[in-house]
Amino acid sequence: MEYSVAVMELESIAKGVQAADDALKAAGVRLVAAQPVCPGKFELIITGELAEVNAALERVRAAYADNLLDSVQLGRIDRDVVKALLGTRPAAPKGAVGVIETLSIASAVLAADTAVKAANVSILELRAAQGIGGKGVVVLTGKVADVTAAVEAGSRYAKEKSVFVGDSVIPAPHEELWNYL
Repeated sequence: MEYSVAVMELESIAKGVQAADDALKAAGVRLVAAQPVCPGKFELIITGELAEVNAALERVRAAYADNLLDSVQLGRIDRDVVKALLGTRPAAPKGAVGVIETLSIASAVLAADTAVKAANVSILELRAAQGIGGKGVVVLTGKVADVTAAVEAGSRYAKEKSVFVGDSVIPAPHEELWNYL
């Protein structure tokens, strides 16, 4: 049994609520999040068996194509990404810091998953939409070379989808900045 996560971002809250209902009725999936996010968008995250999540995602894509801003399915999502989505922050050793900023929640989740699979890095934060104007931000830490590779890999999808805002790698962050992060 292979588990999957799908992240969908809709431009309409009303259609987002309806899409959540349709996704749940389409297949045996569980709801991780279904909520309005800044600036007036709707975030929908579901999980379950790979085939079931795929069926629910395809139903939403077909029925809400005009309202769907971005969507992504992750077949084998890294556990650290799931923890970060739920707001858990690891006690990571101090190192270089990398930041990936995107225009969508889905692309930020995919960037985080891609980054942690590309190199030996830890997620310090995965912020999706709330309080940042609907953007997605991933903050990573590790050795400079690993953070650089992770940021490059994680940014690729957002660049291809034209939802990339920016990225940065700070080899040795100031102590005060580290404590803030």
